[in-house]
Amino acid sequence: MNITIYTVGKIKEKFYRQAIEEYEKRLGRYCKLKIVEVSDEKTPDHASDTETRQIKDKEGERLLRQIKDGTYLIALAIQGKKLDSVAFSEKIASLGLHGTSDIGFVIGGSLGLSDAVINRADYLLSFSYMTFPHQLMRVILLEQVYRAYRIMSNEPYHK
Repeated sequence: MNITIYTVGKIKEKFYRQAIEEYEKRLGRYCKLKIVEVSDEKTPDHASDTETRQIKDKEGERLLRQIKDGTYLIALAIQGKKLDSVAFSEKIASLGLHGTSDIGFVIGGSLGLSDAVINRADYLLSFSYMTFPHQLMRVILLEQVYRAYRIMSNEPYHK
């Protein structure tokens, strides 16, 4: 299975990079993982609704250019479906059983995802009603993907 995480912005904090590297290493035995970063737009303080939409649209265009045709795209969006870890694992396993070999997860920038990206997504997934920094969300997503593979493999993982 190929897992690609499409994300806006680079990770600046060392502790996030270290966590990401650890989960990349752990996931290596379960799937082929790739992280694709696109540049973020500078957001002015007190951006208008129009400016916010334009920023999300520019970031969205960059993301969409990176996503291959045939990729099953899961967008992380607050309005998405909330799954527990077992259901998330079952979702990934089911995609594989039905012939999906490329799964992409998309994480928006600080303003979220454009409508175009949301519309391209095959599935909307939410981890919480809360908003998380997109850098932290990358770590959380990788941890949950790793947990999903451990569950699929009937391997122990802390609860």
